Amino acid sequence: MKSSLLACVFALCLSTGAAAQAPAAPPSAPAAATRDLAALAAAIERGLRPSVVAAGETVPHWTLQQRMAHHKVPGVAIALVQDGQPVYAVGYGVRAAGGAEAVDADTLFSVGSVSKMITAATTLRLVAQGRLELDRDVGAYLTSWRIPPAPAIADPRVTLRMLLSHTSGLNVHGFEDYLPGEALPTLRQTLDGAAPAKNPPIRLQYPPGTRMDYSGGGVMVEQQILEDVAGQPLEAIARAQVFEPAGMRRSTFANPLPASRGNIAQAHDRNGALTALPRGWQAFPEQGASGLWTSARDLGGFVAALLRSRRGDGLLPPAVFADMTAAVSPGGRGLGPELAGAGPARRFFHNGSNDSYRAGIEGYPQTGFGFVILTNGANGGALRGEIRNAISDALGDGVKPAIRTVAMDPAAPGQADYAGRYRLDPAVPMDVRGALADWFDYDTLSVDVAAGALVLRLPDEADATLPALGPTRFLGAGAAGGAELEFHRDAHGAVQALSVIAGDARAYYRREPAQAAQAGAR
Repeated sequence: MKSSLLACVFALCLSTGAAAQAPAAPPSAPAAATRDLAALAAAIERGLRPSVVAAGETVPHWTLQQRMAHHKVPGVAIALVQDGQPVYAVGYGVRAAGGAEAVDADTLFSVGSVSKMITAATTLRLVAQGRLELDRDVGAYLTSWRIPPAPAIADPRVTLRMLLSHTSGLNVHGFEDYLPGEALPTLRQTLDGAAPAKNPPIRLQYPPGTRMDYSGGGVMVEQQILEDVAGQPLEAIARAQVFEPAGMRRSTFANPLPASRGNIAQAHDRNGALTALPRGWQAFPEQGASGLWTSARDLGGFVAALLRSRRGDGLLPPAVFADMTAAVSPGGRGLGPELAGAGPARRFFHNGSNDSYRAGIEGYPQTGFGFVILTNGANGGALRGEIRNAISDALGDGVKPAIRTVAMDPAAPGQADYAGRYRLDPAVPMDVRGALADWFDYDTLSVDVAAGALVLRLPDEADATLPALGPTRFLGAGAAGGAELEFHRDAHGAVQALSVIAGDARAYYRREPAQAAQAGAR
């Protein structure tokens, strides 16, 4: 089921079996922006494509409805922002598989770690008001709980800048969902890893500020700071500081979400079947890290309010927004968002994944463009990426072009030279290694040649075949998905090392001599 995007670009409309709501472009919007909006709407409806295209293949283009069916995702909601203004919000499909209630612009979705962006904005609003300082020891703010000392860490001073940029050294990457009927932990129980919390205690594992390690646990410490300083629960603080200023009328951190809120996208597993029954959705008591329920219209308003901050009439003062969207070494994240690109293509973004929901937001400070994608299926991450590709193609900004692999001649000299065992060079500064220290943290890796292709072998991971991008560069796969591998051949013709590259981050691996590699393999 679907609503015609093009028919709804400038009107509020309903179509058979699915509701779609799209606010019209503001009267002052320039004609060029209106034409772009129509092109974006058309691309979202029928311009989806994969991120990687194999050698010799043409780029396929799919309709949104085709890919929703393929990925078994019953419902999708999308919002677009232009020139810092929300101009479009639409729903596709249904809230529950087999049902007739349509997804629309105001349908509530769980958005997983996109919640961290709301929490970060709430924190930065208090920074702008002088109630918090980014570089002060958070022990000055915590009154109801303290970060326990870590004897092995000489300087355990943690700051808000570290918490927001995931450089605090705290543990607990993410949190499990809670099914209907399961007891929910308090914030204190989550921090201490005490029952009924499902996570271990939130504790320091690295010296603060020395490396990037994504920490939902750190965001829960941030939530405790907000509540201690404001003397209110996060829901009340976020409502006053973010929800109301950004016009987010439907959004809430309430968990479990009461059915009385109405218009809720229900949870679906990888087969597209309803799950988390009888209620129909999980609970996410770790509010600041992953507990936000929101709609495409609301989240589009939030992205728009952030983007307007750059020009002085948005959610944050310009200087604070500049801090939010500036990379913090050694990880490269901002104060809340991930960052990428340069010039007009410079962007902030954040994705979110709970068991049955996948979400994403993105904003371009230079142009004021942004978007929101929400889904209610466990396979929604792949669908979100394909929608994102369609938006990039329609923009023509080259941000997400299709990655085209090349055919390698199995008999070509040199490819077998890449086989061997490689060890991470710890002398490369963490500023260079950046975010790879978080998600590609392997001391050693091995490369083999099988059936004319390179195979990456990592400890405790399944083998992954690496598609070629050129004679020395290969696309990461498996645990290396999202990265590329580049082999370094020196002036004597010997392959001495390889780099794992993801955006601006680079991990450098030196090849071990054959004898050492054989000993390591044993």
